[in-house]
Amino acid sequence: MKNQNKKEDKANNLNEQTTNPENVSMDNNVCEENNGNSEECTFNENQDFAAMKIQLKEKTKKCEEYMGMAQRMAAEFDNYKKRTAKEKEALYSDTVGEVISALLPVVDNFERAILAAGKEDDPNKADVMALKNGIDMVFRQMKDVMKNLGVEEIKCVGEQFDPQLHNAVMHVEDETQGENVVVEEFQKGYMIKEKVIRHSMVKVAN
Repeated sequence: MKNQNKKEDKANNLNEQTTNPENVSMDNNVCEENNGNSEECTFNENQDFAAMKIQLKEKTKKCEEYMGMAQRMAAEFDNYKKRTAKEKEALYSDTVGEVISALLPVVDNFERAILAAGKEDDPNKADVMALKNGIDMVFRQMKDVMKNLGVEEIKCVGEQFDPQLHNAVMHVEDETQGENVVVEEFQKGYMIKEKVIRHSMVKVAN
């Protein structure tokens, strides 16, 4: 009789566990207790992984966009620096060219004075030579200043005539010279870097 009562108690307990909502809820959470070994847990993990992949792809695309923007900005800034440097150099050359252009008549007169003072038949040769030496010294100082500013004389005599550098005011036939060769310089030309301040006034052969 006692054994029969025990069997009935066990059956009742089993029915309670089966019909109890808390027990059903516990069964639904089996995947969590079993470290996600059920098919449902696997499905959820796959969903999470897919969502993470999408987020990673979006973040990667954003990073690539930002990197492209940074590269474009760096290239634009580099071009800006180069353009500014060229404009600054051109402005410097123009400014120096204008100043030297205003001084060139003074340089011409110095050269004429030196040539005139060097005549051998001058009766006051000693005084003239002293004056010539003084003028020559000032002239050399002027040329040094021009050189330090980047101003150079344009090569003429013996060079091929170049309309970008020379101003031909006379032509002569000379079989001893080549074609379009500068044989004489009437007035010196000057340039700074690649900018011509004044063209050389020259005589061209043939």
